[in-house]
Amino acid sequence: MTSEIVETSGQSLSVASNDDRVRLREGSAVLRISESDATSKAGNEITETADPSEETRMILNMGPSHPSTHGVLRLILELEGETVERSKPVIGYLHTGMEKTAETLSYAQGSTNVTRMDYASPLFTELAFSLAVEKLLEIEVPPRATWIRMLMCELNRISSHLLFQATNGMDLGAVSMMIYGWREREEVLRFFEKVTGLRMNHNYIRPGGVAVDLHDGWQADLRNLLEIIPPRLDEYDDLLTGQPLFQKRLQGVGSLNTSEALALSATGPILRSTGYDWDLRKDEPYLAYDQVDFDVIVGTHGDSFDRFAIRLNEVRESLRIVEQILDLMPSGDYRIQDKKITPPPRARIDESMEALIHHFKIFTEGFHVPPGEVYVAVESPRGELGCYLVSDGSSNPYRMHIRGPSFVNLQTLPHLMRGGLIADAVAVISSIDPIMGEVDR
Repeated sequence: MTSEIVETSGQSLSVASNDDRVRLREGSAVLRISESDATSKAGNEITETADPSEETRMILNMGPSHPSTHGVLRLILELEGETVERSKPVIGYLHTGMEKTAETLSYAQGSTNVTRMDYASPLFTELAFSLAVEKLLEIEVPPRATWIRMLMCELNRISSHLLFQATNGMDLGAVSMMIYGWREREEVLRFFEKVTGLRMNHNYIRPGGVAVDLHDGWQADLRNLLEIIPPRLDEYDDLLTGQPLFQKRLQGVGSLNTSEALALSATGPILRSTGYDWDLRKDEPYLAYDQVDFDVIVGTHGDSFDRFAIRLNEVRESLRIVEQILDLMPSGDYRIQDKKITPPPRARIDESMEALIHHFKIFTEGFHVPPGEVYVAVESPRGELGCYLVSDGSSNPYRMHIRGPSFVNLQTLPHLMRGGLIADAVAVISSIDPIMGEVDR
């Protein structure tokens, strides 16, 4: 196996360059068959093939309404007995046209749209969109707004990874984990509800800052979270990490090396599970991540167990960040005081006709953004989440595209599942942790 040197943030990393497996056209793990052909051949042996060894293979449709596909994901599997030889992910069952819809919405309305993409971690899409708009406007939000954004995103990372622990355990037969994971996630969602008024799809991070300031008593609520969650993560270690049956279901299942992950553009826990130390919070810092101390968790074997362990320990690192934010949170404004971008305080609308008109214009006409194009990326729980915006100088985006990590990471599935059993396919899908709202958009 050859290797090459890759430069990342001034550091040289030796990376295995054996990515032939994912670059093959002939003999690939990707099943190249149309959806209609797969439907007609489902349950039947393949007879029309140039390779006699493939005559005993069968096509099986898994999903799009299967509980283990984490949404409306359809998988076309080519099986040799119970072994998956080739597969094809089929998407589009949840397509809502959000990127096209963005062209009809003003920048002030944009967060309401993008927050519904990754519904397990909506604040990250709001953040990427807001940072992109602010870069086009060439404005900087107040320090308090930056730290509030960082606090809310890390809490959202915790809630997303807790949801993964719940569903991953359920997929593998650890039914009690579904109860425990949701129990801890509920504590975080209660905090979100106090701050934003909503448990999900918050529309909280907006161009210019955040919608409202943190509520009275937020410090006590955070300290309560910091007291509750860590000991329960230790319980997860007892229930799952050291459990022999759990280890056998995940260790060595769905393995990927660094070069293969890079060739497939995988990011987040999938890339880090191969041992590649890449996290945008460290390597391309945004917000105030360069002012807090935390570790980037990496794996060794690139398998499903490493991806599980990375997410579990990332919760601990996010709790470290939250604890530091609690002490470092600055005072001041929670949004920029620019009347062309931010609406007046709610209380003034009842007192001033000018404030009412100002509020009306912001939310109907919106604010104009200088012409240009920009790409901004943040580290979501699933990897690099990017927002590409093109402005023509009007109050609506000319074009918006979201680089959804779930969409990109899904293309690793055929390579991760090849040679494994159908039961292993369930474990592999769970380890990818896809959110179909972000895939289809």
